[in-house]
Amino acid sequence: MTFLLGIDLGSTTIKTILYDLNGGIIARASRPMRRFHPNREHPEWTVWEPTEIWAETAAACRETVAKIEEPSKIKGVATTGMGMDGLPMREDGTPLYPLISWHDPRTQPQYDWWIKTITAEKTYAIGGNPVWAINSALRMLWIKENEPKIFAETFRWLLIEDYINYLLTGRFATDYSMASCTMLFDQRRLTWSKEIGELAGIPMSILPEVLPGSTFLGGVTETAATATGLSAGTPVFLGGHDHLCSSLPVGAFLPGTVLNITGTWETVDCATKKPPLDLPLGRAGMTTQAHVIPDTFMVWGGNPAGEMIEWYRREIASSIVEEHKLRPLNWDIMVREAAAARPGCDGILFLPHLDGSSCPQVDPRSRGTFVGLSTRTTHSELIRSIIEGLGFQLMNVLETMQQGLGEKATEIIAVGGAIRNRFWMQSKADMTGLTVCVPEVEEATVLGAAILAGIGAGLYRNAVDAYNQTRRNSEIFKPNENLTRFYAELFPIYRDLYFAVAPIHHRLH
Repeated sequence: MTFLLGIDLGSTTIKTILYDLNGGIIARASRPMRRFHPNREHPEWTVWEPTEIWAETAAACRETVAKIEEPSKIKGVATTGMGMDGLPMREDGTPLYPLISWHDPRTQPQYDWWIKTITAEKTYAIGGNPVWAINSALRMLWIKENEPKIFAETFRWLLIEDYINYLLTGRFATDYSMASCTMLFDQRRLTWSKEIGELAGIPMSILPEVLPGSTFLGGVTETAATATGLSAGTPVFLGGHDHLCSSLPVGAFLPGTVLNITGTWETVDCATKKPPLDLPLGRAGMTTQAHVIPDTFMVWGGNPAGEMIEWYRREIASSIVEEHKLRPLNWDIMVREAAAARPGCDGILFLPHLDGSSCPQVDPRSRGTFVGLSTRTTHSELIRSIIEGLGFQLMNVLETMQQGLGEKATEIIAVGGAIRNRFWMQSKADMTGLTVCVPEVEEATVLGAAILAGIGAGLYRNAVDAYNQTRRNSEIFKPNENLTRFYAELFPIYRDLYFAVAPIHHRLH
């Protein structure tokens, strides 16, 4: 039997999963991804320790590989994970500084300088990136300005997945999708942008070679083999950004499909053949990113989602906790409560901007809002209004994306932790009027990385062939046409809500 190994570097967990060529899980392991706060004067500073990440990744690999008799049957390894977080390295591979986490707010001054000097318009027109304080280029500028000796000593800047690939193979490289996260990549030319680099004062020499996903990097070194349990020489291939990898085993790169990933955040992803770098999409907070699939790009926008419901459960739902004598209140009970309320919640709307808004209104000063409350309002209506508010937000992102691309979606493919909430999935279908498909795929992101290794190894001809070999059945949620019409009438009111309350939120800020 032939196996493929996927490695996923997530914000909370490192996962290693061994698959057969049909996408079946053979063995798996996980380790925690821990954050550190190394500076007492700046307790908000947050980093990942690179040596610990490697130690935990290697340990998870060892545990996984130990579950099969012949590690030599692993024909490919690829790594996926979060974007943007990276670190400076010496030529001998020694880390010079920890990875500044996306949780870390220290790059706000660099953000302000970039917006004023380089501008959001130029950044999007070349790289397809909205300017966020967490973008890789701003971490590089922070190091340059605050740790100049480290910056001067930097041989290469590697993103977190690239760091693991380097330790596996000894090669400094990244793929198009990860390079797209840096604000230094030219989407039209699929190479580093000399123009942006010169404007930012970031030398192109510290950036690694950039290659397509599934490119062969090299064999596992003897040192890495000892650490991971993999056979020396096991082929390692470039993976890519996590949400793009997750599209492969569920077919969310085919025409008419939209990938909807819902967990703490919710993203809406649509594949396209040309990079749409027009400013309306950029102003709406959309990102254009080179895909892990050749000659393909992904346009996506996202906002916090699951955290809205978790906030209600944690902070507001004390009466329900007491009624059911449960601590903490579990999701199943919250879903039953939401389902008990009527659609529309008797005129209540919720603006899900508790952590600001990223898309299609880019406004970090916006805040969450309930409107339409009365003394008759029940906790069931409040819970349902949060789910409906997230549904209206999804409709708003979808509408903006479809207008910008000039394409209509025919179905939503849903993945992520929220797919277990069948009420929420049905609500998405009813509100958008689109069929929602929930593939029976466990760990789509890790499987997507393994698929890229399989394509690189020649075990799949291409992404379509890999999807056909690994595809699973889907649970289908079809929209209730009466409810779709009902929500279509409410949607313009929801769109007006942000603009009505934004001036108040800005004044309070």
